[in-house]
Amino acid sequence: MATAVIMPKQGQSVETCIITKWFMNKGDRVAAGDILLSYETDKAAFDLESPAEGIILDIFSGEGAEVPVLSNIAVIGNLGEDISSFVNDKAEALQQVKEADEGDTQAAPAHADAVVAPVVPVTDQKIRISPRARRLALTNNIDFSRLGGSGPNGRIVAADIEAIISGGVVILEAASETGEEFTEKPLSNIRKIIARTMFASLQNSAQLTHHMSADVRLLLEARQKIKKEKAESRVTQDITLNDMICWCVIRALGKFPEVNSHFLDDRIRTFSRVHLGFAVDTPRGLMVPVVKNASDMNLERLSAALKAAADECRKGSMDPELLQSTAASFTVSNLGNYGVEIFTPVINLPQSGILGVCSIMHRPADLGNNVFGFVPYIGLSLTYDHRAVDGGPATLFLREIKEQIENFRYG
Repeated sequence: MATAVIMPKQGQSVETCIITKWFMNKGDRVAAGDILLSYETDKAAFDLESPAEGIILDIFSGEGAEVPVLSNIAVIGNLGEDISSFVNDKAEALQQVKEADEGDTQAAPAHADAVVAPVVPVTDQKIRISPRARRLALTNNIDFSRLGGSGPNGRIVAADIEAIISGGVVILEAASETGEEFTEKPLSNIRKIIARTMFASLQNSAQLTHHMSADVRLLLEARQKIKKEKAESRVTQDITLNDMICWCVIRALGKFPEVNSHFLDDRIRTFSRVHLGFAVDTPRGLMVPVVKNASDMNLERLSAALKAAADECRKGSMDPELLQSTAASFTVSNLGNYGVEIFTPVINLPQSGILGVCSIMHRPADLGNNVFGFVPYIGLSLTYDHRAVDGGPATLFLREIKEQIENFRYG
């Protein structure tokens, strides 16, 4: 019996998803659990697994297509199996999309500066372009033979052509191949979201950053002890420096709950538990997953939860509801591994604060008895919303993080 491949509904607010890449083709045999495709929502990127074993009998939505959630995008079954019911179910939706596409194309005014050449492109090399993008380009006399697409593997999608029509932007291929001075291409869906969110954060809040350093000798000693215990199989959880710092932040938030809050214009929502967000760099872009009720966890559980959430983000399977900025009460962003000595993190509104963790630097310090030496210090950068938190409490909170780090005890 044939099985429909359904576009999942990722969160209550997600209505459509964009297919970014198919890893299988029509006619390919797949097993249940094989990765069929990658897709994006307005919050994150995900992989979709095959719901059944069989042959991909048809694909209804290709790369670059924006697909309503819960709609049928492909069908899997046995060779020769009747799939007419799946095709009929899709036909009406496809017709509506086609009519919308044609209406959009007819309504789109051509931009004179955007036209590279008013001719149909002729080339010996196959041009990767979606049907809708091709139709838009030909209707508006746009030569797409030298364009570089923003879709998977450089495929030209409708958004690329629309960008040219609306803004006169010519998206050329690599300069080394064409001799052009520069290249341009539209932003990916995730990059658009990041850009819009960061700009809105800076535009709509009163952000101020305080910087402080903490002696991390005890943290480094604990890390060495954990590595030794792990090598000897005495512990299973590999607790990192970042895990320890997050633990210290959670302890500090317990003493300064006003920072563990959301500023909601006419009121401040203060949380009784810490829902910790933390920045994760993934191949698809920056994600900030949330560990709910992190303040209820011991260090080992927190470490495991942080690692699991980071892994889910990199695999593209993180629950989108846990990627919402409203899901976290406070966020930590660690750039120490990149050698960043100081930076200004941007708040994920409506949260009231975010801590930036910097690299470890050795500085001269008094070791006692008139002895001076070099001590490892880690930089801490606290950005807070001055509408929610005053400078005094923010400084005391940052100092509390410092003291939690400098008095850290393991085991």
